[in-house]
Amino acid sequence: MTDHTVDTVDGAPFGASSTLLARAAATDVHVQRALEIATADFFLPADARLDERTRAALGDLVRALVATIEAELREHGARLLATRGEARLAQALAQGESVLPRLRQSGLLRDSEMMAELLGRIGQELLAQSLPMHGSDSPDRPSLINRFVQHADRVVAASAMSVLIAESQRRDLSGAGLLARTDLPADLHHRLLWWVAAALRESLADYEALDALDRALCEAAQRSLTAYDEADRPEAAAMRLAMAVDAQPNELPALLIEALGDRRIGLFVALIAHALGLGYAAIRGIVLARDPERMWLVLRALGLERDSIAQLGYALCQADARRDLETFVDQLEAIAAITPNEARAALAPLRLPADYRAALLVLERTGIHQ
Repeated sequence: MTDHTVDTVDGAPFGASSTLLARAAATDVHVQRALEIATADFFLPADARLDERTRAALGDLVRALVATIEAELREHGARLLATRGEARLAQALAQGESVLPRLRQSGLLRDSEMMAELLGRIGQELLAQSLPMHGSDSPDRPSLINRFVQHADRVVAASAMSVLIAESQRRDLSGAGLLARTDLPADLHHRLLWWVAAALRESLADYEALDALDRALCEAAQRSLTAYDEADRPEAAAMRLAMAVDAQPNELPALLIEALGDRRIGLFVALIAHALGLGYAAIRGIVLARDPERMWLVLRALGLERDSIAQLGYALCQADARRDLETFVDQLEAIAAITPNEARAALAPLRLPADYRAALLVLERTGIHQ
């Protein structure tokens, strides 16, 4: 029989046993963390919880975004390493496990700006799916976006086609579940790219030649940054179309009603944003908000009359169960009584710089007053 040697330190075994002891010691931390999460979840108000559709869609989108960036960095980084004589490291980079669990555990994905963008993107898609579909009164009449594609004004036609292309590319997934592009605002794309690159580097920290790995990952990331153009995003394309159309006050109500009827939320948001001189994200946030009061103010700020507000409000209430239709009907006269100037004044804070507004909100929420 062969004797099994057991290494000891001060008479205590280490190796597999020490690993087991270390994990056992960490159990208290994990248990406490799980308890904190469960407690926070229990006391979270019902109206603050994500519904299951949103939660599932958010999970799918986060996975797709990380996988898309990760695949790009792995592929180009591995190619660089292979050409530089680091075949073993190249293979490890190309075939490693997903870094998504590590990013989740690190807390990086809890970034408030990232989550605001992703939830806005998901909310817009889910709202479009929930809107009642209203076909044209004439079956031979093309939809709004198709009429813009056929427009005599070449700028309008080209802008409309850009919207269709951008939306199609956003929906297209490869067989591996990868996106054509992340479609994030540039600063968020950059942020996520470096998070993924850092997680890839950490996952290979046991290998030698880490300097070569760092160079390869950074070069792969810089290549992606150089090629990225946020002007290709559907949101940017919709804003360009709204600018090209440049709807006048007397044209806007019918366009907004038809955009909602066609479930073109991006165009709906862009038409409003252009008319009010505000950013796409700010108006999207208002359109998707649980509390609809600012939405009604937006419609009055645009000068929409009672009948148009009623049609748009009805559609938005029908599409979002959080908005009570009866309450909207009861408020309709009061909404119509607000003058456009009063509504624009109430929305004036939206014109302030975003960072300034964010700081004001933090101070208001924490209740610190001198």
